Amino acid sequence: MDKDRIVGAAKQAKGAVKEALGKAVGDKKLIAEGKSDKVEGKVQNAVGGFKDSVRDALNK
Repeated sequence: MDKDRIVGAAKQAKGAVKEALGKAVGDKKLIAEGKSDKVEGKVQNAVGGFKDSVRDALNK
């Protein structure tokens, strides 16, 4: 498993927490930061998945 997948998943979780906290306290900036972190995490996770796929294809 590529390191990017792990870091991406952590960013998604962090973003979800930020977004929920922002909603709870009514902080629109915190909500936006949380959504941004979630998207960044999804992209990084996808990059890690692509790296895994390429690595697997080269090892066959």
